[in-house]
Amino acid sequence: MTPDLPYFQQAYYGPDATRVMGAAFDKACQSLHDAGQPNIVKEVIAKRIISLARNGERDPDRLCDETLKTLGYRRSFTSAG
Repeated sequence: MTPDLPYFQQAYYGPDATRVMGAAFDKACQSLHDAGQPNIVKEVIAKRIISLARNGERDPDRLCDETLKTLGYRRSFTSAG
C-alpha cells in the first residue's frame, strides 16, 4: 500500500472522527456481507469514507450509505435512532 500513502497524508482526524469512520467502514463491510471481500474492495470503501470525511461528513450511517451508493449498493436496513 505504499503507493497510496500520499492519499492519506496531510489529513488529521481526531479520536471522534476516527471512531465514526471506523464504524462506517464496519457497517459498509457488514452490508456487503464481508464474506471473502477482496482487499481492493475494502480499500475502495476506506478511501471513499475518508474522502467523505474530508468534506466534513461525520455521521457513520451517511458515510456508510454514501459509500455503498458509490459501489452501486444500498443497505438493506436502517439504524434505529
